[in-house]
Amino acid sequence: MTPETVMTIAQRALEMTVMLAAPLLLVALVVGLLVGIFQAATQINEMTLSFIPKLIGMATATLIAGPWMLKQLVNYTRMLIESIPSLLG
Repeated sequence: MTPETVMTIAQRALEMTVMLAAPLLLVALVVGLLVGIFQAATQINEMTLSFIPKLIGMATATLIAGPWMLKQLVNYTRMLIESIPSLLG
C-alpha cells in the first residue's frame, strides 16, 4: 500500500465526513442564530429556549437529507470495499 493510496482514502473519508455533517450543522447554526436574534429582540435570556427549535430543525433536516446522506455513505463504503484488492496487491 503506497502512501498516496492511504492519503487518498483519508482525504475521501474527511470529505465524506464534512458532506454528511454539513446539512445538520447548517440547520443547527441557522436555527440557533434565529433564536438568538429573537431572544435579543425580546430580551428573553433563557438558555434552554433554543433546544426544542434546534431539535425540531435537526429532525426535519434528517428526514429531508437522510436518504441522500445514506446513499452517499453506501456509495463510499462500496467504493472502499471494492478497492481492497488493489490495496493488498
